[in-house]
Amino acid sequence: MRSEYPEYRDWSVPTVRLLQGVIEQEDGRSWDVLMSNVSQIEQFVARLGLQLVIDESEGLAYLRQFREEDQPDGYEAIPKLFRSSRLSFGQSVLAVLLREALRQFEEEETHDAKCVAEEEILFESWKSFFPGQSDEVKLQKDLHVTLKKLEELGFVRRFGQDSSSWEVRRILKARLTAEILEHLHDQLTQAVKRKQASEFSAVDVD
Repeated sequence: MRSEYPEYRDWSVPTVRLLQGVIEQEDGRSWDVLMSNVSQIEQFVARLGLQLVIDESEGLAYLRQFREEDQPDGYEAIPKLFRSSRLSFGQSVLAVLLREALRQFEEEETHDAKCVAEEEILFESWKSFFPGQSDEVKLQKDLHVTLKKLEELGFVRRFGQDSSSWEVRRILKARLTAEILEHLHDQLTQAVKRKQASEFSAVDVD
């Protein structure tokens, strides 16, 4: 039975990693194999209805569903592997704060390879978006829960042994473009002015 399997190819490893999430340049071996086998991986994932996206300037690669306008004939029959995630008001607030932290990090002259945000510092900005809530303990718990949700989406990950430190991952820039972020920021600002988060329109991210 084993003899009937196709011959092993080393690009299978980064392909599976891509199906699991993001490959970053710092991943070393997976990134190098990916970059040496772009064509093969593109052809393979295309048969699954997926497009390989490589941003060499940011040092990351990921997969996304074919957009309807780019979808080849017949590919509409393929079930979607990835679904858009709808960001709640709180998740959108945090995404904007993290994106701003990443922007500031990139503008600073630093030798640090990672943008790290401290939960305590995030909280000072976070609570300003909830003027109607005076219970800071609850707000802190809400922030922590929201961080864990964005961790599931791959936007952040815990940094080191300190559970209150979070690495802001560059995939956030790819998933939330400048246009989407501008729209989010305007919506959040208006919602805060009205003090009615229920009027906020949720945003989908691929």
